[in-house]
Amino acid sequence: MAKRKPLVNMTSYGIYNQWDAGSRELPKIRHITTSIPGELDIEFGYIVNIKQAKNARLTYCIYHPDICDDSGQIMAPFEGREHVRTNDWHFYLGDTLWAPVETKTGPWRMTLSLDETLIADKTFMVEAEAPYEGASFWRRGKLKFR
Repeated sequence: MAKRKPLVNMTSYGIYNQWDAGSRELPKIRHITTSIPGELDIEFGYIVNIKQAKNARLTYCIYHPDICDDSGQIMAPFEGREHVRTNDWHFYLGDTLWAPVETKTGPWRMTLSLDETLIADKTFMVEAEAPYEGASFWRRGKLKFR
Protein backbone atom coordinates (compact mmCIF):
# COMPACT_ATOMS: atom_id res chain seq x y z
CA MET A 1 0.00 0.00 0.00
CA ALA A 2 1.32 3.45 -0.92
CA LYS A 3 2.31 5.82 1.86
CA ARG A 4 -0.09 8.73 2.35
CA LYS A 5 1.16 12.18 1.54
CA PRO A 6 1.28 14.48 4.60
CA LEU A 7 -1.23 17.31 4.74
CA VAL A 8 0.15 20.65 5.92
CA ASN A 9 -1.80 23.81 6.69
CA MET A 10 -0.47 27.08 8.14
CA THR A 11 -3.29 27.90 10.55
CA SER A 12 -2.07 31.33 11.69
CA TYR A 13 0.89 33.71 11.55
CA GLY A 14 1.78 37.03 13.08
CA ILE A 15 1.98 38.39 16.63
CA TYR A 16 1.16 36.01 19.50
CA ASN A 17 0.90 36.22 23.26
CA GLN A 18 4.01 35.06 25.15
CA TRP A 19 4.77 31.37 24.62
CA ASP A 20 5.85 29.03 27.41
CA ALA A 21 8.10 26.39 25.83
CA GLY A 22 7.51 24.10 28.80
CA SER A 23 3.74 24.10 28.34
CA ARG A 24 1.66 21.92 26.04
CA GLU A 25 -0.41 25.00 25.16
CA LEU A 26 0.44 26.86 21.96
CA PRO A 27 0.45 30.66 22.06
CA LYS A 28 -2.72 32.51 21.05
CA ILE A 29 -2.73 34.73 17.97
CA ARG A 30 -3.08 38.46 18.71
CA HIS A 31 -2.74 39.95 15.23
CA ILE A 32 -2.26 38.41 11.77
CA THR A 33 0.59 40.28 10.09
CA THR A 34 4.08 39.97 8.66
CA SER A 35 5.02 43.52 9.78
CA ILE A 36 6.37 43.32 13.32
CA PRO A 37 6.97 46.45 15.42
CA GLY A 38 10.42 46.48 17.01
CA GLU A 39 9.31 46.13 20.63
CA LEU A 40 11.02 44.29 23.46
CA ASP A 41 9.66 40.76 24.10
CA ILE A 42 7.17 40.81 21.20
CA GLU A 43 6.39 37.21 20.14
CA PHE A 44 5.87 36.41 16.44
CA GLY A 45 5.87 33.39 14.15
CA TYR A 46 3.38 30.85 12.82
CA ILE A 47 1.48 27.68 13.64
CA VAL A 48 1.18 24.79 11.20
CA ASN A 49 -1.05 21.74 11.39
CA ILE A 50 0.52 18.56 10.05
CA LYS A 51 -1.59 15.47 9.37
CA GLN A 52 -0.63 11.96 8.30
CA ALA A 53 3.05 12.36 9.16
CA LYS A 54 3.53 10.74 12.59
CA ASN A 55 7.25 10.13 13.34
CA ALA A 56 8.40 12.13 10.31
CA ARG A 57 11.41 14.40 10.91
CA LEU A 58 10.64 18.10 11.09
CA THR A 59 13.51 20.57 10.64
CA TYR A 60 13.07 24.24 11.47
CA CYS A 61 15.27 27.25 10.82
CA ILE A 62 15.02 30.90 11.80
CA TYR A 63 17.19 33.22 9.70
CA HIS A 64 17.79 36.43 11.68
CA PRO A 65 18.84 39.67 10.03
CA ASP A 66 22.57 40.29 10.56
CA ILE A 67 22.45 40.23 14.37
CA CYS A 68 25.81 40.12 16.12
CA ASP A 69 26.53 38.04 19.22
CA ASP A 70 28.42 39.32 22.28
CA SER A 71 31.77 38.90 20.50
CA GLY A 72 30.67 40.89 17.43
CA GLN A 73 30.23 37.88 15.12
CA ILE A 74 27.06 37.57 13.01
CA MET A 75 24.81 34.92 14.57
CA ALA A 76 24.18 31.76 12.59
CA PRO A 77 20.56 30.87 11.82
CA PHE A 78 18.78 29.06 14.66
CA GLU A 79 18.12 25.47 13.62
CA GLY A 80 16.53 22.46 15.25
CA ARG A 81 14.83 19.14 14.71
CA GLU A 82 11.67 17.62 16.07
CA HIS A 83 9.66 14.50 15.29
CA VAL A 84 5.98 14.76 14.45
CA ARG A 85 4.29 13.31 17.52
CA THR A 86 0.80 12.48 16.27
CA ASN A 87 -1.13 12.15 13.02
CA ASP A 88 -2.85 15.50 13.69
CA TRP A 89 -0.17 17.75 15.16
CA HIS A 90 0.07 21.53 15.66
CA PHE A 91 3.56 23.05 15.75
CA TYR A 92 4.52 26.62 16.65
CA LEU A 93 7.66 28.18 15.18
CA GLY A 94 8.43 31.63 16.48
CA ASP A 95 10.84 34.01 18.11
CA THR A 96 10.84 37.08 20.31
CA LEU A 97 12.85 40.28 20.30
CA TRP A 98 15.44 40.88 23.02
CA ALA A 99 17.50 43.93 24.01
CA PRO A 100 18.82 45.90 22.32
CA VAL A 101 15.82 45.85 19.98
CA GLU A 102 17.39 48.39 17.59
CA THR A 103 19.79 45.69 16.33
CA LYS A 104 16.97 43.25 15.50
CA THR A 105 15.29 45.13 12.64
CA GLY A 106 15.07 43.61 9.19
CA PRO A 107 13.72 40.39 7.65
CA TRP A 108 13.29 37.30 9.84
CA ARG A 109 12.66 34.22 7.69
CA MET A 110 11.23 31.08 9.29
CA THR A 111 11.18 27.75 7.45
CA LEU A 112 9.92 24.25 8.20
CA SER A 113 10.89 21.11 6.31
CA LEU A 114 9.32 17.68 6.67
CA ASP A 115 11.71 14.86 5.74
CA GLU A 116 13.79 17.40 3.76
CA THR A 117 10.81 18.84 1.85
CA LEU A 118 10.03 22.51 2.49
CA ILE A 119 6.47 22.74 3.89
CA ALA A 120 6.29 26.27 5.35
CA ASP A 121 8.21 29.48 4.67
CA LYS A 122 7.28 32.93 5.99
CA THR A 123 9.31 36.15 6.25
CA PHE A 124 8.48 38.75 8.90
CA MET A 125 9.76 42.31 8.63
CA VAL A 126 10.75 43.71 12.02
CA GLU A 127 10.62 47.50 11.80
CA ALA A 128 11.99 50.12 14.21
CA GLU A 129 8.69 52.01 14.08
CA ALA A 130 5.18 50.75 13.55
CA PRO A 131 4.78 50.15 9.79
CA TYR A 132 1.48 52.09 9.67
CA GLU A 133 -0.53 54.20 12.07
CA GLY A 134 -2.96 51.44 13.08
CA ALA A 135 -0.27 48.81 13.63
CA SER A 136 -0.71 48.74 17.41
CA PHE A 137 -4.50 48.72 17.48
CA TRP A 138 -4.38 45.17 18.83
CA ARG A 139 -2.78 46.48 22.04
CA ARG A 140 -5.80 48.65 23.00
CA GLY A 141 -8.44 47.62 25.51
CA LYS A 142 -8.82 43.91 26.23
CA LEU A 143 -6.15 42.86 23.76
CA LYS A 144 -3.20 44.32 25.62
CA PHE A 145 0.06 42.60 24.72
CA ARG A 146 1.02 42.00 28.31
